Amino acid sequence: MESDNRYLEIAVDLPVYHTFTYGAPETLAPLLGTGKRVLVPFRRRRVTGYVLGQSKGLDKKEIKPILDILDETPLFRSSMVPFFQWIADYYKFPIGQVIKNALPGGLNVRDHATLAITDKGIRALQENHHTSTVKTILRRLESGACRVRNLYQQTDRNLSSALLYSLEERGWIAKKWELSGARTKARQERFLRLTEDKLDKDDLSTPRRKIIDVLRAEGEISAKKLKEIIPTAPALIRSLEAAGFLTIESRRIFRDPFGESIEPDTAPILNQEQKSVVDEIVGFLHRGYATFLLRGVTGSGKTEVYMQTAAEVLKKGLSVLVLVPEIALITQMERRFRARFGECVSVLHSGLSSGERYDQWTRIVLGDATIAIGARSAVFAPFDKLGLIIVDEEHDSSYKQESTLRYNARDLAVVRAKQHNCIALLGSATPSIQSYHNVITKKFRELILEKRVERRPLPEIQLVDLRQYRDTRGIRRFITPELHQAIKNALDRSEQALLFLNRRGYASFPVCGSCGQSIRCQRCDITLTLHQRANAYRCHYCGFSRAATSSCDACGSTKIKHLGLGTEKLEGMITALFPDARVARMDRDTTVHKGSMLRLLKGLRDGTIDILVGTQMVAKGHDFPNITLVGTICADLSLSFPDFRAGERTFQLLAQVAGRAGRGNRPGRVILQTYNPEHFIISAAKAQDFKLFYQREIGFRRALSYPPFTRMIQLKISGKDPNKTETHARHLGERCQALKHNGSNIYKTIDIMGPIEASLTKIAERYRWQILLKSLNAQTLHNFINQLMFENSAGIIPRNIHVVIDVDPVFLM
Repeated sequence: MESDNRYLEIAVDLPVYHTFTYGAPETLAPLLGTGKRVLVPFRRRRVTGYVLGQSKGLDKKEIKPILDILDETPLFRSSMVPFFQWIADYYKFPIGQVIKNALPGGLNVRDHATLAITDKGIRALQENHHTSTVKTILRRLESGACRVRNLYQQTDRNLSSALLYSLEERGWIAKKWELSGARTKARQERFLRLTEDKLDKDDLSTPRRKIIDVLRAEGEISAKKLKEIIPTAPALIRSLEAAGFLTIESRRIFRDPFGESIEPDTAPILNQEQKSVVDEIVGFLHRGYATFLLRGVTGSGKTEVYMQTAAEVLKKGLSVLVLVPEIALITQMERRFRARFGECVSVLHSGLSSGERYDQWTRIVLGDATIAIGARSAVFAPFDKLGLIIVDEEHDSSYKQESTLRYNARDLAVVRAKQHNCIALLGSATPSIQSYHNVITKKFRELILEKRVERRPLPEIQLVDLRQYRDTRGIRRFITPELHQAIKNALDRSEQALLFLNRRGYASFPVCGSCGQSIRCQRCDITLTLHQRANAYRCHYCGFSRAATSSCDACGSTKIKHLGLGTEKLEGMITALFPDARVARMDRDTTVHKGSMLRLLKGLRDGTIDILVGTQMVAKGHDFPNITLVGTICADLSLSFPDFRAGERTFQLLAQVAGRAGRGNRPGRVILQTYNPEHFIISAAKAQDFKLFYQREIGFRRALSYPPFTRMIQLKISGKDPNKTETHARHLGERCQALKHNGSNIYKTIDIMGPIEASLTKIAERYRWQILLKSLNAQTLHNFINQLMFENSAGIIPRNIHVVIDVDPVFLM
């Protein structure tokens, strides 16, 4: 059946995996279009839906009408619909919620159910012969109406929907539906202008004449700015408008997320290596899709390659999308692009307010911005004509979203480039095993920058064997004589030093000095970390906190020993060793407030920081020209994690942090402290030799059938009841085995690992199990999951048990 423009395909903002057909009323039909949000009925509720286009091959019986249109202009282009559909299918996620995750937050509206007690219910409560559960419900509602969800939480009981339904049937409680949401809206501001035909102000009061004078001088001014000049202006402008002296116009304005202005710059002359790379990429601009992996040593000028390639793309009338792994890096990248390209640059990341993000998104939709820079969620930027997608530090695991829609932005960048028939440029000094394997198998094209800009040498790296200081007590166990002397020498030369420790807080292992019991999180199966400045123990997984004066839960003793080392303790040690040095710390604790990262970077740039202590945040692409010394306090912290990618992450982290040294005119030096100086990963990091690392690591991956030689899907099972969680995990494991042996013959090639408890057994009061599925073929795995979860009884999940499908998992703990 052919499509009919009166019927539209709608994806609803609910956990349902299909789209639905709705009718367009005659009054709304001319205003409807792909990419707009609409309000639609769904069962007994009203929810936000997204128009995906005209519906095809439909049965027009019992089609419900669209109730309202929520947008004046589309929020995304029709060219993005196939992208959303691909994501929903590949990551096994409801398409309506894929789109919701892509869009700025706070836009959607939906019905929520509110319960209230009736007069009949009040009389029934007074009879006092009901069950305790019924009494609890009625007493709670007697104090005021509340949402169904809140009733479950506040009564602290396992209420059944059947019980609430029976109370409603008896007429004791009443349910009504109310719309809520839509917190994010366009900002409107009033602008004032003098009229041409009435400027006689002799009869006006002094404040009104002053308003007229300001408008005559300015021509046009916002009411907000006028109030700054004349505080009483808001109370007077309406009367001036009524008298015909001025006109007031309400206009949309865009919130500015940038802050300080940037001095323009000009493109430098590229060296021969950079020019060859740019020429090769630009040569593909008219040839369609291609993915390049730019492998350039730290300090080789990859960012300048990005910018000059982007300039060529903009000349062709196309847009550019730039992804960086973390918000901390956006400021640096955004400043450089704004200095080069000016007002056409937009930013998209979760650090913006919902209003700022909505405005930046709208600028892209309207074509006012042709370059977007952001973290992983920026991969959804609503460009229609993309010419180039850049993924900086493509190896970084931060590109993997670990909640709700579990996508990998690096992989989606490649998919989107293919759909837009444009170029994807992945850059890193330490590429991921997966991406470099794609080079070896000719899926990606390799580009290489082997030298630093201006022929600056790579830093000299010195290994320090921490086993020699194992019995040393106090500060010298971590700040070895070699590192101490190197810091002193750098300070004497008025140079900056960077100390890297990938563990935040003050002490990571507080234990009772009386009974030996560790101070653990009440909600997770993990030790708390002492944060001395906050005077609290904190959990880095669920956010649980307790006072630092707390006593031991086991014996009540207050004699707590603070073992382990974090960046906060390291900062204190360095301050004690070098009292005249200006020491700063860069980790999640010190960069949580807006603008804090910018102040740290400015301090390094201005020379008001001598020693920077930081976590992996400092290793990722920052350019600190005056840092000549990098000290890695312990290179082995992540080597022993129960994850097959632990070695890859360790190498990347060490090589990246070492690359922060010597990026200016002075040579750099790295002190790498380790308990495993003979380990091949430490050796490869010391040599700054990615290929040496790859050749050893890829052999292990091949032998153990891990990616990139296989594809994986992880089933994550969690629940608050440990027994019920284990029971469902084992049941799901049995269904996997049954489907493998009784289903399609190709399923016999799938490896099923588990079910098994996760390495971190409990997080945020939820007990965790997992099943890992491996196969040589991705489509086989996807067919298996479809049949297991969506066509099979295994898809029936008990209440309070969550099963998450994680396609291409990055973290296995």
